Amino acid sequence: MIALITPPSEFLLDERVFMSLGILKVAASLEAAGYRVDHLDLSGVENYLDVVRHYAATNAPSCYALTATTPQMPSALRIAELLRPHAKVILGGPHATLVNAAARKESPAGRASQALAELLAAFHTIVAGDGERAIFRAITEIGLIDADDPKSELWQTSADFNASPWPARHLVDVDSYRYTVDGERALSLVAQLGCPFECAFCGGRLSAMLRRIRTRTAESVVAEMRHLHDRYGIRGLMFYDDELNVNKSLVGLMHSIQDTGIDWRLRGFVKAELFTEEQAEAMYAAGFRWLLCGFESAHPIILRNINKKAAVADNTNMLRIAHKHGLKVKALMSFGHAGESEATIMATRDWLLREKPDDFDCTIITTYPGSPYYDAARRLESGVYVFNAWGDKLYSQDVDYAHDAMYYKGKPGDYRSYVWTDFLTAERLVELRDMVEQEVREKLAIPYNAGTAALRYDHSIGMNLPPHILKKTEAV
Repeated sequence: MIALITPPSEFLLDERVFMSLGILKVAASLEAAGYRVDHLDLSGVENYLDVVRHYAATNAPSCYALTATTPQMPSALRIAELLRPHAKVILGGPHATLVNAAARKESPAGRASQALAELLAAFHTIVAGDGERAIFRAITEIGLIDADDPKSELWQTSADFNASPWPARHLVDVDSYRYTVDGERALSLVAQLGCPFECAFCGGRLSAMLRRIRTRTAESVVAEMRHLHDRYGIRGLMFYDDELNVNKSLVGLMHSIQDTGIDWRLRGFVKAELFTEEQAEAMYAAGFRWLLCGFESAHPIILRNINKKAAVADNTNMLRIAHKHGLKVKALMSFGHAGESEATIMATRDWLLREKPDDFDCTIITTYPGSPYYDAARRLESGVYVFNAWGDKLYSQDVDYAHDAMYYKGKPGDYRSYVWTDFLTAERLVELRDMVEQEVREKLAIPYNAGTAALRYDHSIGMNLPPHILKKTEAV
């Protein structure tokens, strides 16, 4: 039996929104091969280490396998420290993949290589890239398993992705997750993988797993949607694809969804300069009511420096087309790029107030491993690096990803900036971000996300872990 673990995301206002589908895909592959699987879902569990202790004391899995994004690493490492003396512990997911991709580019003395070495010291096995096949090697092998290579037998092609089992959502207490689209209870799915763009701030630009587009057929996507509708009684879905309209078959997929005759309420991401009237019309007809778009900035210098490939006019056009066709838009904005100044931030504020998105967030960027901001930065002094874009500079302080998640967006007032420019200090960036967030929300009457209190596991003698934390393979 294999125990899979989803660590908490302590930096988020509400962790019980989207279940982690990647680890549930790995679970589905294990189940299809005849393995029994336990899944510890620690999302939103305040005293998660108590849960891990309880489980480890009453169960004896052959190994544990964790997934983790970069902001989840402090929690993941605490869990590994607790389990490693007693059982084999595997780490996979985005952070391991990003660090490995960055390490492959540099010398063994580089900071990504050192970060990878630290991961290998904390976990018995590290899986970088697709986990659906790599998990079977990880169960028996020690060290790094690099599945982030299209030439590897572990690589998942579009055909493999299309044929692979859907995420094992039965290993999650689905009813404990709270998410709606346009008032309809909703779950999430992934219809395609990968984003080919080269935005300077984005992690994964060196990772084939995160860059190569891999798609499913419309028949496969619609079949999963019908399954979720029939099994869980939902009509709402969040498409967690990087950019839906990178897929040239998007309009055809929308027609297939419309043909189900189900009154869906859908939400997903699109790329601004690729968005068209035809896409908007088809998406609304299929049931889309919300779109998210990474506009990032409303200043041309910043859009140039981050290699966004979209102009301010493209961003404006996307929002106006969406509104014309009845689609609401959440504008995803970010501050702290090379050349950022009060003028560039105020330009973003003014654009938000003028174009009136239906929701937005403003994030101070982090130089993640695997992003050009991290990989192409030059060391100035101990712990300080500089990235140069068209003569504009971005300075960054090394983040201890093993222990710190305060850099990540989530709880206002509970994070700090690890970047600064020639024009703005790290402290001033936080002040301006908070000021823009407050002013725009007040003037556009967009409320803050209030979040939800963390869950707490109360242990008593003889008490089993509740289903919102532990679920097991139903049948093999």
